[in-house]
Amino acid sequence: MKTLVRFEDGHEETVDYGWVGDVDSADGEALALLLRHEPCVIPVVAPLTHDGKGHMLNTNADTMAAETAKALTPHFEVTLTYCFEKPGVLRDADDDSSVIREINEASFARLKSEGIVSGGMLPKLENAFASLRGGVSEVVITHWSDLRHERGTVIRL
Repeated sequence: MKTLVRFEDGHEETVDYGWVGDVDSADGEALALLLRHEPCVIPVVAPLTHDGKGHMLNTNADTMAAETAKALTPHFEVTLTYCFEKPGVLRDADDDSSVIREINEASFARLKSEGIVSGGMLPKLENAFASLRGGVSEVVITHWSDLRHERGTVIRL
């Protein structure tokens, strides 16, 4: 898949991402059935899709998580948590103590225009807002070690 990409320095170029897929649907009914099963079955969703013609496609894991979370909203109150190597969305990418505690759509637009939020964080936040608009109750971006400590960045509409 070829995509026109605009880089931080302003230049644009076409990038070939190869065999990249997207999500058409997620089966929330089947996932809910597994989660309600006794003993509970925890499904593991891999970021792989197919094109229906025998080709495996690599799909953005944040997109897979968002679509899975949205598919579960008719069955459960859903909080989507993105775990990654940083303690949350950072005001300064080189300072792990600069976590932005809450981001809404207005602050996201401002942070994006100021270049504070860029690169791989953009699709993560865009998926977070799509999840919230799709019925997810809350989205949190944090480091895995902070899951039980309610730390990180909370995303709200």
